[in-house]
Amino acid sequence: MRDLGTPVLDDHLHLDRAGKGIEAVKDFVRSGGTHLLVCNKPSWHLDVEPETGADFRPVFETTRSLVAEASEVLPGRAWPVLGVHPALISRLIDDRGLAVSEARDLMMAGIDVAGELAASGDAVAIKSGRPHYDVEPAVWDASNAVLKHALEVAADADVAVQLHTEETEDLTAVADWATDRGLEPKRVVKHYSSGRLTGVTPSVMSQQSYLEKAVAAGEPFLMETDYVDDPDRPGMVMGPKTVPRRVNWLLEQGHEEAVERAHVETPRSVYGIDTRATLDRD
Repeated sequence: MRDLGTPVLDDHLHLDRAGKGIEAVKDFVRSGGTHLLVCNKPSWHLDVEPETGADFRPVFETTRSLVAEASEVLPGRAWPVLGVHPALISRLIDDRGLAVSEARDLMMAGIDVAGELAASGDAVAIKSGRPHYDVEPAVWDASNAVLKHALEVAADADVAVQLHTEETEDLTAVADWATDRGLEPKRVVKHYSSGRLTGVTPSVMSQQSYLEKAVAAGEPFLMETDYVDDPDRPGMVMGPKTVPRRVNWLLEQGHEEAVERAHVETPRSVYGIDTRATLDRD
């Protein structure tokens, strides 16, 4: 196991027993990784076609089980991020023929189940968002309604939110929605960020050019791979070794303060997790 002298957190990746599963975690550890936030895969990737909110529970429990196994391997630990992928709305409407309002309500019901688990300490964040592709205005409005509901559920559970959204560097409107619902905007994270973001906290894809922008901004940020753990798409989006390798590169560039910000200070501020206290160096 490589020791980079700092906690190393991948803020957003997926694990799947049909993929590399815990072997991906071992790759992460061998490269110097210590902590993970594991987001549940989209429900349809696990062959779950929900009809009620309760139907999402097996998806969440699968992730919680993998998190427990990952924590046995990591020198730190893993935490779950649970929720409903925003692209589900298109599957429900286009493939299953649900009305927009029915799709919206079903996704909200899934968010409610994730919120129950989070309120019990079984997740540190709710997953939600809106489509990153063009949709009809009614679908866009329904997706924003689901997103706003997730912000409210997260506020009630006192956890963060991870958002999958369109490509943008400005989510001040979402920050305002969070504030209106009692959730601090810093506890709203845009996953798959390109390095600069106004309004909420960026979770930066670990490309050097994006990280350079995040470091230069001098603002709180996180680092991620969005590793999907799909046997048909190995290494997609980025492999599990990427965050540790990029941390090592940042340290070589003299960016110790940025590494501390991304892997200690921002995780504590956003999720209430302590990556130092949970790191076993023995």
